Amino acid sequence: MDASSLALSKIGLAGLAVMGQNLALNIAEKGFPISVYNRTGSKVDETLHRAHSEGQLPLFGHYSPRDFVLSIKPPRSVIILVKAGAPVDQTIATLSEHMSPGDCIIDGGNEWYENTERRIREATDRGILYLGMGVSGGEEGARHGPSLMPGGSFQAYHNIKEVLHKVAAQVDDGPCVTYIGEGGSGNFVKMVHNGIEYGDMQLISEAYDVLKHVGGLSNGELAEIFHEWNRGELESFLIEITADIFKVKDEHGEGELVDKILDKTGMKGTGKWTVQQAAELSVAAPTIAASLDCRYLSGLKEERESASRVLKDAGLKDEVGPVKVSGSDKKRLIDDVRQALYASKICSYAQGMNLLRAKSTEKGWNLNLGELARIWKGGCIIRAVFLDRIKRAYQRNPNLASLVVDPEFAREMVQRQAAWRRVVGLAISAGISTPGMCASLAYFDTYRRARLPANLVQAQRDLFGAHTYERIDRPGSFHTEWTKLGRKSKTGLGAVN
Repeated sequence: MDASSLALSKIGLAGLAVMGQNLALNIAEKGFPISVYNRTGSKVDETLHRAHSEGQLPLFGHYSPRDFVLSIKPPRSVIILVKAGAPVDQTIATLSEHMSPGDCIIDGGNEWYENTERRIREATDRGILYLGMGVSGGEEGARHGPSLMPGGSFQAYHNIKEVLHKVAAQVDDGPCVTYIGEGGSGNFVKMVHNGIEYGDMQLISEAYDVLKHVGGLSNGELAEIFHEWNRGELESFLIEITADIFKVKDEHGEGELVDKILDKTGMKGTGKWTVQQAAELSVAAPTIAASLDCRYLSGLKEERESASRVLKDAGLKDEVGPVKVSGSDKKRLIDDVRQALYASKICSYAQGMNLLRAKSTEKGWNLNLGELARIWKGGCIIRAVFLDRIKRAYQRNPNLASLVVDPEFAREMVQRQAAWRRVVGLAISAGISTPGMCASLAYFDTYRRARLPANLVQAQRDLFGAHTYERIDRPGSFHTEWTKLGRKSKTGLGAVN
């Protein structure tokens, strides 16, 4: 529809790339009149055309910031979906010239949470409310029901709660949206969601690698296996789409398209932010970190090809060693990989949840981890059946130290550890890197041990830096002249035969 109607819109949306268009159409389809604006007028025309062709939806296009803002019923709520960083600041500056105290801006991009907190302060100075809202689900989710993670002004959330509850994905226990908390909490939660997504995708790729190169499975067989897995404990969006990927034929040649794709993985920065935050908060997130490292290494395609030739000339055998399986062993391998993937995923999600809890404590956000698991059950990229069980784990114990020690998940980890170790060992023997699964297993083995070799590391630190140490048998901090005493004492020391 054009903007000639005198009726004011319920909400506005600025930024009409595909995500913006789809979210605007979703809002209109749910019965909320919406005004849209884009700096480039052709995008407004494109969105109007789609609104007409997809059901005469109540969507109104505007070609100037002033007309756009004034077409929205006060107190105005305006969603912006533009590229993170400076474009967000520029869009806010342009729109806020025409906004009034009590109006609200909602940034739906993947923004660094501290930028959101700065913008909240700046908006507050002008009397404008502000939300930083994570939006997950990609283009399809935006159109038909995403997972939404709004954080910032609670009043702003209250103003658009009705809209968000209708446009979000719907699951058995409600819409996939909740008020996350104050400040940049919504953006931070979306960032960690993306970090978990990195881990999930890496683990799935490793399962594929082992099954393809050790099991010798064809793409057709892999499609069947992932389809079967998607009917059990691994049921999830990523497992479902992986099964579909293996079925797609290459229209430009023989075989399946997946085999023709260059093995270089892109990234937009949220995975890196997640790992950086984990390091700053002293939270171990090795599975997510391993997935990020693998993306970096995948980008070194020419170096890897060169290394492959150099090491082959140096005597290294084929990329994959002599380990091969067939027959009944193949069936066991498939089941082992399923169990290893599931156990590794638990560790990855545990790391993400622990990072969220640590940041919540630091910032006073009071994040509800069970509720976060609930809103990720639908709409988003990491949606999975077992998120409902994560939700219940935090409902049973809101202070749960780790998912690994929830009684239900602990039992499953123990049941699957033998298969998990077999897969990792087999992959190592075959020369196939499984950094995500290895990192998850090392995380599990480190976390479950009551005593670690950290005593030796602390002794070394005390020796060269006088950092002191604590003892297990008496309180206090201690320092020892290790070199002097060690060299003075000869008793009992000698070469090992």
